[in-house]
Amino acid sequence: MSKARRTWNDAAARWVRETQHKADHAKDQAKPRWLSPHLSQRYLDEITRDLVDDIAQFKLQDSTPATVNRYLALIRAILHMARDEWEWIARVPRIRLLHEQTKRVRWLTPKEAERLIYELPEHLAAMARFTLATGLRQRNVSYLRWDQVDLERSMAWIHADQAKSRKAIAVPLNTAAMQVLRSQKGRNREWVFVYNGKPVDRTSTAAWKKALERAGIKNFRWHDLRHTWASWHAQAGTSLHELMELGGWSCMEMVLRYAHLAGEHLKRPASNIEQLLK
Repeated sequence: MSKARRTWNDAAARWVRETQHKADHAKDQAKPRWLSPHLSQRYLDEITRDLVDDIAQFKLQDSTPATVNRYLALIRAILHMARDEWEWIARVPRIRLLHEQTKRVRWLTPKEAERLIYELPEHLAAMARFTLATGLRQRNVSYLRWDQVDLERSMAWIHADQAKSRKAIAVPLNTAAMQVLRSQKGRNREWVFVYNGKPVDRTSTAAWKKALERAGIKNFRWHDLRHTWASWHAQAGTSLHELMELGGWSCMEMVLRYAHLAGEHLKRPASNIEQLLK
């Protein structure tokens, strides 16, 4: 008896159900919705490399190669699950990602950060200072609760189900982070950072963009505050292994982008040839 042919909609719906545990699940659901007009009526065995290439070229009209690659990777992941786990199809077309130019990590100098914080409204300024002090991701700052903070021990923690890596993160609170937390005491019983009594779900607002303009800072996203925190640590001598643990990264590959900033340990071997240059 032959198997019933499954459509892209069948696969996308099952993928959404089976990936609900992912920390960024809400963001991921937007991609299948965008892909639906292009693939919804297709049977899985009708999805060819040519079709996927056409979708990539269409998306490329208003998106960067990096963004297009996220959609291509999703198509590939769903098709592989349909073949390897659900046994709905026998083969998957080869899907190659677009070439992406390697970009420099975007980070601010302390003076630039000071200018930005000065221009931000009070609630965003507090969140930005805390991010620069701890390196936490935006959602972990936005939804930080007081029961995740121990002011006496100068520690906070991100639960495993809140972390992108799905591993709990211990957050040592330095002096700057503690100052921010003390300034937030009494504003809300449940949430650390609030605006009009509610957590600040969106930080990349018009107020954020206007503050960047007034501070004279271009091409900078909220997430780049985390890059700034990591870059400052690397320049201050924090080892890459320590940085990986502090930042809650699951692998060293994500931390290596800051390796070129961490050169203190190379000063001694760099001086080994000084005598030869006299």
